[in-house]
Amino acid sequence: MSKGTIGYHVRVLREAGLVRLAETRQVRGGTEQYFALVSHGFKVHQDAAVGPEFPINAALGEILPSQPDQPSHTVLRRLCLTNSEAHALEARLRTMAEEPHLTAPGRGEPYGLLVSLFRAAVPNLPPDDGS
Repeated sequence: MSKGTIGYHVRVLREAGLVRLAETRQVRGGTEQYFALVSHGFKVHQDAAVGPEFPINAALGEILPSQPDQPSHTVLRRLCLTNSEAHALEARLRTMAEEPHLTAPGRGEPYGLLVSLFRAAVPNLPPDDGS
């Protein structure tokens, strides 16, 4: 990847307000620039043209095949929740997803975490009457 391509994309991200210049350093007649994200997470507005499918598709593009010695877990569950139960679960998931990283970047293997709580378009069946 050429430097011009990287510079272009960083400029686009900076102009969009997604990254900021965090530090500069003089090195051998040039200036190194270090950028940082402006937030640890982004919430997509429900009316945005790109909805929740964006992070899901991004995660699908990053998933590597599991190796026998590496942790990996994927599950899809359907839950019946009251509004207050759904809000409580959302708060627990948000807290878990916002926990700090245990290892500094560059020292461990990259892993992804995708957390999503959503209303499901599945039939709501009546309770089984046991007959």
